[in-house]
This record gives sequence, C-alpha cells and structure tokens, in this order.
Amino acid sequence: MKVLFVEDDDKLAGVLLRGLREQQIDATRARDFAEGRERVLSGSYDVIVLDVMLPGGSGMDLCRLVRKRGIATPILMLTARDTINDRVEGLETGADDYMTKPFAFRELSARLHALDRRLPVLKPARYRIANLEVDLRARTVHRGDREILLTSRELHCSSCFVLHQDEVVGSGTAITAKVWDENHDPFSKVIEVLIARLRRKIDDAFEPKLIHTFRGAGYRFGI
Repeated sequence: MKVLFVEDDDKLAGVLLRGLREQQIDATRARDFAEGRERVLSGSYDVIVLDVMLPGGSGMDLCRLVRKRGIATPILMLTARDTINDRVEGLETGADDYMTKPFAFRELSARLHALDRRLPVLKPARYRIANLEVDLRARTVHRGDREILLTSRELHCSSCFVLHQDEVVGSGTAITAKVWDENHDPFSKVIEVLIARLRRKIDDAFEPKLIHTFRGAGYRFGI
C-alpha cells in the first residue's frame, strides 16, 4: 500500500512514517500545502492522509482540489478540532474518513487498511471490459445480456480485477488485501479456489477470456 502524508509536524510525521514502514507500507511525506498538491497531482497513492492545518493552505482546500481534478484516492483527514461541524465539513469536501488528534497509531493503521480494502465508491461506478460490465455501486455483474450472480467475496475479487485491469495482480498480496483482512494466510489455497469459482461464472462460457494466470506471479484481467 502506498500512502501520502501531508503533515507539517516533524515529530508526528517521523513517528508515523517509521511505524508504517515497519509494517511494510510505502509511506511518503509532504510538509505543506504546495508540496502536498505537487505530490498528489504527480504521484499515485492508495490512500492520502491530510492534516487540516497546513502552511500555505488547508487540508480542506487540498481535498477539494483533489476531488475537482477527478482523483478518487481515499482521503483520511487529521485534525486537532473535534466538533461535529468540523467533521461534517471534512467529509463534505470529499474526505472518506476523519480522525482527531491525539490518536492511537493502531487505529490509524487499521483505518488506512480499511480505506485501501473497501470498494472505492468515488471512482467510476461502472466498468466495461469487452462484453463484461461491473457496476460497483449497484453491486451487479453482467456478461453480454446475462446477469452473473456473485457472492460478496467474488464481487470484491472482480472489483480488484477491474480496478487493476491489464496489470498482473499477485494472488498473495493485492487480492488478499481487497478480499480478506491482514490476518488471512496469503499462502492458502482459498484465493485459487475463489478465482476458479469466479472464472467459471464470468469466463468459461464466454469469449473473449478475461482472467489470465501467470504462474508464480498472479493474474491479469483483460483481453
């Protein structure tokens, strides 16, 4: 998971970055509004964490700018202010979650993983690959004119594929993170069984084939 922290407090940022990197999370820091804006617009992240009070601007304004640019990356707001109006304002600017300082590192880590796992409702709701259509908001899948009924885990797996189409997705990393929590054993056969079920439902009776296996590397979803 790649996380961008826009935080001007050197001490807090240092603690957070060290803690996240110990969890094998790729964490990057920006120190002010301008640097945060530059990194957001030029980089690609799984989650963005914005402090509300920043040199040169506010996290609220940066959040609005990000959404106006069509960037759908989940955003977590951090602030020392803890009124209902502050929390509502943060969410209305386009943030997905809100934490007040001080906070426990374990809770921050859990929220980051939850934001990374969830279906990204701010991204386009409907995806089409060949004659397959996946609607993440409606939670429906169609292949041609046939509706495909999927379980919740199958739907999460298919959403992971459509959001990373034409990329090789590792079965023990990205799919596990999207479909199960971090306590799941990525070396078990459950992922293989899940993808076999998904392949039977959306691929076996149709052309072109969309799920491609790369032994030792994972799966690619696309034509």
